[in-house]
Amino acid sequence: MITIQHISKRFGKLQVLNDVSLTLEGGQCIALIGPNGSGKTTLIKTILGMVVPQSGTLLFKGNPIGRQWEYRRDIGYMPQIGRYPENMTIGQVLDMMQDIRKVPEAALDRELFEVFELHTMLDKRMGTLSGGTRQKVSACLAFMFRPEVLILDEPTAGLDPVATELLKDKILAERNKEKLIVITSHVLSDLDELVTEVVYMQEGRPLFHKSLDALKEETGTDKLGKAIAKVMTNEEPTKGVSV
Repeated sequence: MITIQHISKRFGKLQVLNDVSLTLEGGQCIALIGPNGSGKTTLIKTILGMVVPQSGTLLFKGNPIGRQWEYRRDIGYMPQIGRYPENMTIGQVLDMMQDIRKVPEAALDRELFEVFELHTMLDKRMGTLSGGTRQKVSACLAFMFRPEVLILDEPTAGLDPVATELLKDKILAERNKEKLIVITSHVLSDLDELVTEVVYMQEGRPLFHKSLDALKEETGTDKLGKAIAKVMTNEEPTKGVSV
């Protein structure tokens, strides 16, 4: 669904992405992880068309995106920190996005809107919301237009335990519809039950991309966090981790 071919990006003297090539398919939930400064955010922004690389090609459903932005209508993006007009209410933000996208009411996915009970606080202004409630608004917007691809940046940050589990259930349901989901998170325990694939970024390029099951088997561990720790501390895995 998304093919990244030899993407490189430099900001001044800093090489942020270095010849990145990845193939991301529908039906996968991919953990995009790595240390701070490894290139994760720049890679996401490149997929979203917010960053233009110096070299390389990005294909969406087999077509080069070039400077054609229509493909982004098929991507739902949940940023780590949602930034909205502070004086607008939740209801106004939701209505504004619906008007921009021109999607009829009947076609919208309002499941998260209901389970997060945002209908009880439509008149609250964005500037008065807690970080967790802002996250709920961002989650609703990411899923609301039924995109084929979901990119979720630290989606559980600031959410309470109940809201976290509700969001996880929604992610699993969308994965089962053969959608492509990419999640970045520093809370690796949140990813164990969600992800099928792991892309570990280091110094601007993927150190490895493989299935979660294969990674656990190769490292002799049962959790993503343990597997990553074992790889990165150079302990000898049971079958070797390819890079």
